[in-house]
Amino acid sequence: MRTWKKMSREAIRGRVFKALDANVDFYNHGSIGVPASHLDEKVFHRDASFLKEAPFLSALLRNPNHIGCHTLGKSESFFRGTQAIERELIALCAKDILGADPNAVDGYVSSGGTEANMQAMWIYRNYFMREHGARLDEIAVLCSEDAHYSMSKGADILGIKRIIVNVDQASRRICPKSLDRQLSEHKERGIRFCIVVVNMMTTMFGSVDEPDVYAAALEQMGMAFMMHADGAYGGFVLPFTEPGHALDFRNPLIQSVTLDAHKMVQAPYGTGIFIARKGWMAYANTKEASYVEGEDCTIVGSRSGANAIAVWMILMSYGRFGWEEKMEILLKRSSWLENRLKELEIGYFRNPVSNIITIRSEYLNRDIASRYGLVPDMHDSPKWYKVVVMDHVSIDSLIPMVDDLAAFSRKLLPSV
Repeated sequence: MRTWKKMSREAIRGRVFKALDANVDFYNHGSIGVPASHLDEKVFHRDASFLKEAPFLSALLRNPNHIGCHTLGKSESFFRGTQAIERELIALCAKDILGADPNAVDGYVSSGGTEANMQAMWIYRNYFMREHGARLDEIAVLCSEDAHYSMSKGADILGIKRIIVNVDQASRRICPKSLDRQLSEHKERGIRFCIVVVNMMTTMFGSVDEPDVYAAALEQMGMAFMMHADGAYGGFVLPFTEPGHALDFRNPLIQSVTLDAHKMVQAPYGTGIFIARKGWMAYANTKEASYVEGEDCTIVGSRSGANAIAVWMILMSYGRFGWEEKMEILLKRSSWLENRLKELEIGYFRNPVSNIITIRSEYLNRDIASRYGLVPDMHDSPKWYKVVVMDHVSIDSLIPMVDDLAAFSRKLLPSV
């Protein structure tokens, strides 16, 4: 079993400052040809004594730009120190979390899961067009009705269609009949190529898709496809709560994966991760970015290296076994809540390996939802409200909500 090892706070601090010192020094030896600098000193002062013990804040001040994809070879040499940390992060996520072989993937820290999902769609759209001569109107994004809205956004921006497959309302699993019907109808309309996005825990339900169901239907229909796993929510959960899952690089169907560190990893917002097998990033390369060393094949272009440092620091503070223990604690709390809902006969959905519990809207009112910050599936006429058991959500903090749900349930009982 591969493991990433926990590092001490001192070792993490030393590694980050060493990386920052390998970057261009804007303060003392600044380059005069780069449209970049440290943060403005009139507002962001660098002489505070605590910065010597604060590597992430120091990284923000020194402002490294991680434009490009640093696993490909050449990158902007001005920021080579912190780029090395990003490469370490990509390798850790790919090998130790997503089951990739060493040096078998490329990837970068994106602005979030939405961008990472769109990066995958962009790559496979270009692949179908360049290698198969596909027209835009022959390509579609194929996903379930529980998929993240980024699939709709990406299809719209890329000028391709979106095919939505129904799920069983009790199990949240793909409905094979709906899948077959949608593929048949869209094939008749001219769709020949599909970008399949499978969910590694949906944001609303924590449900997990079965890639083989999609693959079998597409092969039966004679339609070409590429498959991407959206692990924006579950990428840092499922590999530790269900190690035998089928949504990582151990599965030859999966060509790329999205992770999202500003959810379960508690990194700063604007921190997603895109990882793809070697060879695929070339389909997103922008040759016109000739002034950028190594050119650019990412959607966002310039991005803060500090965010990559933050994710690396967090993961190295835990190590694999520490992260597994954290997930076990969250699942234990989630199971506690699930058992209380069962006792109260409240309708809910929960994937047993997820820390999301989604409650049917008829078992609570908007006052309860607002009081505890529960998120609806739709704000106009919600059918579901979800509870996400994060690090700050203790059992003690769940008890008042359960008491309010119990009181509301008693009101629903018929009078004797």
